[in-house]
Amino acid sequence: MEKISLDFQRDKLANGLKIVTLEDHSHPIVTYQVHFATGSRNERPGITGISHLFEHMMFRGSEELGPEEFGRIIQANGGTLNAFTTIDNTSYFENLPADKLPLAIRLEAERLETLRLNQENLDTEREVVRSERKLRSVNSPFGLLMEQLFAIAFDQHPYQWPVIGWDTDLKRLTLDECLEYYQRGYAPNNAVVVIVGDFKRKEAIALVDTYYGHLKPQTAAEPPPTQERPQRGERRAFYKKVSQLEAFFAGFHCPGITDPDVFPLLALAHILSHGKSSRFYMRFVKTGKAVDVQVEVDPPPFWSMDPGLLQVYAIAAPGVQLGELEQEIWGAIEEIKHGAFDEEELAKAKRGLVASFIMGMQSIFFQGLAGGLYEIKAGDCGMVNTVLDRCEGITTQDVQRVTQQCLNEDNRTVVTLQPITPEENERLEPVE
Repeated sequence: MEKISLDFQRDKLANGLKIVTLEDHSHPIVTYQVHFATGSRNERPGITGISHLFEHMMFRGSEELGPEEFGRIIQANGGTLNAFTTIDNTSYFENLPADKLPLAIRLEAERLETLRLNQENLDTEREVVRSERKLRSVNSPFGLLMEQLFAIAFDQHPYQWPVIGWDTDLKRLTLDECLEYYQRGYAPNNAVVVIVGDFKRKEAIALVDTYYGHLKPQTAAEPPPTQERPQRGERRAFYKKVSQLEAFFAGFHCPGITDPDVFPLLALAHILSHGKSSRFYMRFVKTGKAVDVQVEVDPPPFWSMDPGLLQVYAIAAPGVQLGELEQEIWGAIEEIKHGAFDEEELAKAKRGLVASFIMGMQSIFFQGLAGGLYEIKAGDCGMVNTVLDRCEGITTQDVQRVTQQCLNEDNRTVVTLQPITPEENERLEPVE
């Protein structure tokens, strides 16, 4: 197998801004990314959703640019752009012709320094985000079940609330809270700039220093509690919702991104539910017992920074008792604990993990993303180069061990969808 060895270079400005660069002159393109170590884990009750709100606010204009003008300029110069917020970070990126790199650096630095933070922009974007919350969570088939799962599984760590935030917090966020959060979270010493593609490193570093070097660092905020209390018994909840089908969502606490057990857990997810030859598909979907059964974990580098949740969910087929289906699913997981799987199943899982990662790494954008997220979450962009070896090194004993450690009843939280009629729904308080 061909190894991936990305020669990332790391620099740091006097104000604490980290710069990760990787020259690749094979094509005249470049990706410019700015990753901030601020996501929903850096929030607190009362300001949930503020990280994602700021992702929106960053496009509302600055001293130099009007609302949405940033995007129009990048696109007019042949580039694409976007941003995203997760539990651990907020990231912005532009992919554009190599000769336009100075433009991206200048515009990103300008909006970082002179973002137009005022009541009008806050009120506008607040309503946009609240509408997004209704679309993605409240009015989606299972969004509110997922929210309840995390709210119950975590009783200390900020992973307990959704990235988009609670509607009550979104409605009451003040401009002063936004200004304080912006000063703390969007400081240069809380960011990583990533540049990958056709450029010259020294020239790029000099440009970044020109536009970012004068920005003042800020005192680091107190870190969130990174250690959730060990769970000592299964937690269960029921969620009543108008639905034609029954379903359950379950979560098992699992380690954070720097733990080597991440990789056997990825393999376990593949063995159980990746593709039509997986155990769950063959046993439950193909036989007509379930509409869908999945094990969900985020692949590197998107795995959570702190210990998070491995999720199992199932949607029962019409006429199938959900309780019986659930017990059969736990039984299938017990088989893994007792070693009832072979080397070929593991080999298939490893091939899938390797192929997916290698395909992603064909683009300079994903190379930058992987380096930037590992730098933000683990403090080491070089971890990108260890992923394939870690995938190849997974053993059947590793998979059996992590299944025994993580996927046990005392470490399990389950939220069950309880279908109700529209008339019953009318009698319950509405959810926003």
